[in-house]
Amino acid sequence: MTHASSLDGRSFRFDHFDGVPFVPGGFVALTEPDGRIQLGQVDAVSVTVDGAHSGTGRLLGLVGDDGRMRSRVGAPFRIAEVTEAGDDAIDHIFTDAGATLAIGQLNESPEVAARLVPGRFNRHTFWCGQSGSGKTYALGVVLEQLLVATRLPMVVFDPNGDFVRLRELREATQQDAADQTALAGRAIRVLRPEHAGGDPLRVRFTEMSMRSRAAVLGIDPLTDRAEYNALMHLELEYGIEDQDQIIPRLRATGDPAAVALALRIDNLRLLEWDLWSGDTEAVTDALEERPDATVLDIGGFTFPDEHLVVALSVLDDLWAKREQRRPILIVIDEAHNLCAPDPDSPLGRAVRDRIVQIAAEGRKFGLWLLLSTQRPSKVHSGILSQCDNLALMKMSSPVDLAELATIFGFAPAALLERSPAFRQGEALFAGGFVPAPTVARMRTRLTEEGGVDVRVPMR
Repeated sequence: MTHASSLDGRSFRFDHFDGVPFVPGGFVALTEPDGRIQLGQVDAVSVTVDGAHSGTGRLLGLVGDDGRMRSRVGAPFRIAEVTEAGDDAIDHIFTDAGATLAIGQLNESPEVAARLVPGRFNRHTFWCGQSGSGKTYALGVVLEQLLVATRLPMVVFDPNGDFVRLRELREATQQDAADQTALAGRAIRVLRPEHAGGDPLRVRFTEMSMRSRAAVLGIDPLTDRAEYNALMHLELEYGIEDQDQIIPRLRATGDPAAVALALRIDNLRLLEWDLWSGDTEAVTDALEERPDATVLDIGGFTFPDEHLVVALSVLDDLWAKREQRRPILIVIDEAHNLCAPDPDSPLGRAVRDRIVQIAAEGRKFGLWLLLSTQRPSKVHSGILSQCDNLALMKMSSPVDLAELATIFGFAPAALLERSPAFRQGEALFAGGFVPAPTVARMRTRLTEEGGVDVRVPMR
């Protein structure tokens, strides 16, 4: 028999367990002598010198006679018997917290659906897992469920084409039929580079701010002050409607700064980039209509900086319109490509700085981030520190796990330590978007996955 006590009504300690030990993350029922029952979750387990098991946990709340959570606030007690919580009691923990996004099954209680709280995606979320962990596939599961259950529009920066098939439903099962019917009715747009076919992904240069235009050209307003000044007068004095005439007109002036600007444009081959929209639809036009999801395939451009221009244009536009307070989820897959601590170009720094600003100030305007990457150390610390939700898949690096433990103190250390042993598709969820830290095995996707690994050719 296992007994526990709680001095503060928030946490409990148990010891002298003489059977199979509880595991960190497991849910337990704590029954006091007068019959009062509280639910709790085990945080850590250790072995005493005499071979018995002891541990600590957190109280989740009081249970009523109907088995439901009567209060999400615990109460102190001197002694209580500790047993594994039943599936019904665990299910009530999620139901009573408003967790409705069904993403899979609990690892320790596979008959119970693991669910997230959709209303708590109004906080920034960090999603992390090493290559092969199933990170991108699992992220697709959550995005599908958000599309099914909420009216929260999303824009997805997709560098590897993993989400370009988000409109293509898999063969329906009876269990998933209702969700797939809901998905079929969602407005999902996929914008891609010109050569990829479909709706083109384009940017309107004239709508970008002057600082953003300068960043595209790699011009510093102080170091390159003469060229920056020429850029300021480019549209007014020389016109940019006829792109073929920009360089000749700049050169014809004889002004050293204008000629230098012409050389810069020519050297960057800026006018050859396919992403300029002109009078056609730009990505900001598409987002203004607020489809349920807008997938931006930013990985297939010819020139290396085009994806950064798309990101800067979109993020600048969302920030400029922040006072409209129109909620949107900004999903950035492989976030290290846009959020690196030390980008090596003015354009990269402009994108990074805008994301840092959105992370720090965007939440109150309805600009919510969901960042996914393989390595937390490759994402700017000012962005990570603003995330209130964590999804962690397999992570073998002790350095990365130590950093996550420091930043995300709400995730129990014992659960973080389980990450290296996670199988593909297993994940730890902690933070505001889950009623209690949860280890889950992800469900199958409702739509087709876009990116696939290249297989080793066999003879």
